Amino acid sequence: MGVTVLGYPGQVVEVEAVAVLPQAPPPSDGVFDDARLAAVYDALDPDRSDLDLYVDIAEELGARSVLDVGCGTGTLATMLAGRGCDVVGVDPAGASLDVARRKPHADRVRWLHGDAAAAAREFAGLQADLATMTANVAQVFVTDDAWEENLHAIATLVRPGGYLVFETRIPERRAWESWNVRDSFTSADVPGIGRVESWHELLDVRAETVTFRSHTRFADGVTIPAESTLRFRSREQVTASLARCGFLVREVRDAPDRPGREYVVLAQRVE
Repeated sequence: MGVTVLGYPGQVVEVEAVAVLPQAPPPSDGVFDDARLAAVYDALDPDRSDLDLYVDIAEELGARSVLDVGCGTGTLATMLAGRGCDVVGVDPAGASLDVARRKPHADRVRWLHGDAAAAAREFAGLQADLATMTANVAQVFVTDDAWEENLHAIATLVRPGGYLVFETRIPERRAWESWNVRDSFTSADVPGIGRVESWHELLDVRAETVTFRSHTRFADGVTIPAESTLRFRSREQVTASLARCGFLVREVRDAPDRPGREYVVLAQRVE
């Protein structure tokens, strides 16, 4: 799956490239809202087999309408649209959405530059069968208030009986210990751009939050850093917060691409 980071309220971000719009989206992580970085993101993280689980769950649930929160460069959103789903893709990073809009089936997705709260305003009345948060999205909400504001907004957009599905790392497995040059280094030859290298640097671990810096080096010698903070919540914390926001955990599955290190939550919207 690779390391992905998204910017939402409560996340600590140093690199910003934020468009100013009416009711502007929250600041986005520079990894996703820098045009050069967004253009090479998919090439540096080409194996998205982690998304197969979400496609399978959508089929299991018979979901026909899907809200993808933190859709990034739109890989899952366009996959689902290609299968006939009515998809809304929401992300605060405009540069990532620019990449998403160029993918096959992108014309079947309703894209929104913003977060779940913006979606609740833009698509008031939407009653999706399924909402998703893939990769690191559920962990970028560092404060409890930011996390629960996001969940409340999603709850207004999912029909009673519908589902929210997302993944989160197991804190005890200490994923951050591999966020160093040796363990995280990756590279790719990107057509029209050249060789690109990427790695991560651990900066700080305190309580339940971990701060790290992503470095991306281009063939012209330019290296672009972006700093992010993720929140590692326990399973009990996740379950309790969902309950406060109108969701009941029905099932917790092992993430097939990170068995024993990450779990996938299936939570049902209750009346």
